[in-house]
Amino acid sequence: MQELQGKNIVLGVTGGIAAYKAPEFVRRLKDHGADVRVVMTEGAKAFITPLTLQAVSANPVSDSLLDPQAELAMGHIELAKWADVVIIAPATADTLAKVSHGLASDLLTTICLATAAPIVVAPAMNQQMWKASATQHNMDTLVSRGVTVWGPGVGDQACGDIGAGRMLDVPELVELTLLFFQEKTLGGQHWVITAGPTREAIDPVRYISNHSSGKMGYAIAQAAVNAGANVTIISGPVSISAPAGCKVINVESAEQMHQAAMKQSDNADVFIACAAVADYRAADIAPQKMKKSSQDMSISLVRNPDIVKDVAAKANKPFVVGFAAETQDVETYALGKLTSKKLDMICANDVSIATQGFNANQNALTVFDKDSSTEIPLADKAMVATQLVKLIAEKRS
Repeated sequence: MQELQGKNIVLGVTGGIAAYKAPEFVRRLKDHGADVRVVMTEGAKAFITPLTLQAVSANPVSDSLLDPQAELAMGHIELAKWADVVIIAPATADTLAKVSHGLASDLLTTICLATAAPIVVAPAMNQQMWKASATQHNMDTLVSRGVTVWGPGVGDQACGDIGAGRMLDVPELVELTLLFFQEKTLGGQHWVITAGPTREAIDPVRYISNHSSGKMGYAIAQAAVNAGANVTIISGPVSISAPAGCKVINVESAEQMHQAAMKQSDNADVFIACAAVADYRAADIAPQKMKKSSQDMSISLVRNPDIVKDVAAKANKPFVVGFAAETQDVETYALGKLTSKKLDMICANDVSIATQGFNANQNALTVFDKDSSTEIPLADKAMVATQLVKLIAEKRS
């Protein structure tokens, strides 16, 4: 099928070993009808030749900001205006840093500044470079400006390391590109999504919390925005930025999240409880920092409100989707919550697996409703979120 017929894609290829995947990515995009123009950095040409990408794209490859022939027609502005989307794959740490700081030191970064089209980056680098605080700061900056991030994946790397930093494989990139251009099927709908952890104070400096990063909830929000929904995120404390265009309500405690959820769900079409909410809070919060006064200490805990159950119990309830993050008997616990809380759907994931769930960049879900179950296999959270949003839309219709 020619799902990308009439779409103009500028593909930026930068200097990483994952550049070898670029020709196949171009071929697959063209198979779906896209017109692809490739822009290469100097570093990229050390890994793959412009002639190869010219052959597969059937277009001349651009690689210089100071090409006199191209700049007779202001080539960088022409490409910037021509693009329906700019995809940088692979996106090295160096290029991500340049784009996040607004540099225009080569043709690709200049196009990123000059284009009004959306920008997508597919990071590719050593796992330690990806984890570096500078890289993460740059990624937060890019996301806050509306740049879409695909990946990175987790696994073996060319340097011999294992971890996050691999560029997503070509089939995943193609699928995400198709979904990026999908019809805005959720136009006019209001989706409310809870995300991240909650923090339950013990005293002014200590709290009870969990390992949730908010990545899954924020990925769902991005996927819903991509599909045209009006999205509100009720977020516990996280270190990532929300997708551009989302309304964000920041909360700390479960009680605060409960209050916001009950209010925002009044006019919601879909409510997704993705946050990892603390089940208990301290019965009494110490007014001052608690001191070590004995060998043992006891803290009395009381139950927090059950947010998703209370939303599902409303007379005018939206379509309610819960999450069951479990470490054992995942299906049993998930089905129990689906029934006891009267949910429309529940997403079960095994957070005991190190490569998925809390803080990971990938996830896998088994989605249950009253009639069926659907497996969403292990993949980048952006792809998992997109498949989940599509499934929810189908079940609601």
